[in-house]
Amino acid sequence: MATDARFTGTPQAPTDPQGPTGRLTEWLQHLRLDSVPDEVKARAKHLMLDGIACALVGARLPWSNTAVETITRFEGTGDKTIIGWGRSASGPVACLLNGTFIQGFELDDFHPLGPLHSASVVIPSLLACAEELGHVKGDKFLLGAVAGFEVGPRVGMALHGAQMLSRGWHSGSVFGTHASAAAAGILLDLDAARFEDALGLAATQSAGLMAAQFEAMCKRMHHGFAARNGLYSALLAAGGYTGIKRVFEREYGGFLSVFGEGHSPDVGKITDRLGERWETLRIAIKPYAAMGALHAPLDAIFDIMAKRPVKSHEIDRIDIDMSHAAYHHGWWPLERPLTPIAAQMNVAYAVAAAILDGAAMVQQFAPQRINRDDVWELIPKITAHHDPEFDKAGSGTRSTRVTVHLKDGTRLQHFVEIARTIAAPLTNDQIVAKYRTLTDGIVASRRQADIVDFVLNLETARDTSELARLLAPSVGAAFSE
Repeated sequence: MATDARFTGTPQAPTDPQGPTGRLTEWLQHLRLDSVPDEVKARAKHLMLDGIACALVGARLPWSNTAVETITRFEGTGDKTIIGWGRSASGPVACLLNGTFIQGFELDDFHPLGPLHSASVVIPSLLACAEELGHVKGDKFLLGAVAGFEVGPRVGMALHGAQMLSRGWHSGSVFGTHASAAAAGILLDLDAARFEDALGLAATQSAGLMAAQFEAMCKRMHHGFAARNGLYSALLAAGGYTGIKRVFEREYGGFLSVFGEGHSPDVGKITDRLGERWETLRIAIKPYAAMGALHAPLDAIFDIMAKRPVKSHEIDRIDIDMSHAAYHHGWWPLERPLTPIAAQMNVAYAVAAAILDGAAMVQQFAPQRINRDDVWELIPKITAHHDPEFDKAGSGTRSTRVTVHLKDGTRLQHFVEIARTIAAPLTNDQIVAKYRTLTDGIVASRRQADIVDFVLNLETARDTSELARLLAPSVGAAFSE
């Protein structure tokens, strides 16, 4: 194992310590675990556990199999863990694949205001970096996770979050490079000047097109790209390779000026109440295996059905009113055949499957379920609409109204101001329960329990190589094609 990747020079200041980039990098340099509230540390560990559950489910999905076999055929082997495969690869490849697994089935976390899937960029970066360095203690690993969970959403909010989705960017892969770089930078002991380089290098590698949601496998890989690119950025910065200075405030070619062109980005969001308001606590955990903007419609249909069970043959039509971002991200007329990624992103399919199955988890989006005739008989009866009232400032941007019109003239309607995923987040105990539900049958019970024990006691671990050992062995497949 290499041990010389850490920065060991004399700490230096960023180019402008009073600017937003400089203030963020100074905060990262001086961040210590004892300054992080216990509530935040506990939530960060549970966010990691949820991400690990998603990785274990995602590792052996059909498109993950394709990714692993194709990339390792080209890249060869290495000594960094590929989760759930019993195989290893180089650090960048393992980081890319592990991020792809976590984001592999729309089960992973999201931040409602700066939409990205944090675990899918933070965990792979930390895991590969820790294996490269060797002998990384659990408290340092946890600190890196907190840094990543804090930085990514703040960059996203500076670009007005969901506006990026409306414009066609896959927002999380745009913001995620910074989260990955910040997380790895903690393990590498970067000073503020090198954090500035790392964030500049990360920013110039940000990308992701939301058209990938329709049929492409690559939507699964976008956050993996971001994780890998952020890891590269931190390692390059530690080695003395310079990045864009003051990357968030540069007027020409800067991150916000380019990605936020014409949309009045708010650079102040990056450092607003930094170290006082913890974005880690606002990261939402999914109870459904569907894109976050579909959670409010799913809540609504389940609430309707709880009051009046509805059968498919009774339905005349269903109207779903959504905000601009949710509508453009989650609605388009569906045609057969449909890929799992499109099913997980489309409100008509998600609601149809929920009505028929009373659930919206892994099996509802498996290829075998998607291809059945019953769901395709119901889908044409469901139409989404953009309601401009839901675009106004405040919680309305995440509101949904579902109206079910039955053939006998009955009209069932339910309004959801904010999805329960956000308004009533899963508790830490519920996250553990979700982990167990997702990993039952694909991971042996002893290993399943050992992972929980290790992650929830992470700060006491003398060496995080034990985590890699627990994650490495092959897992079962959640479903096959």
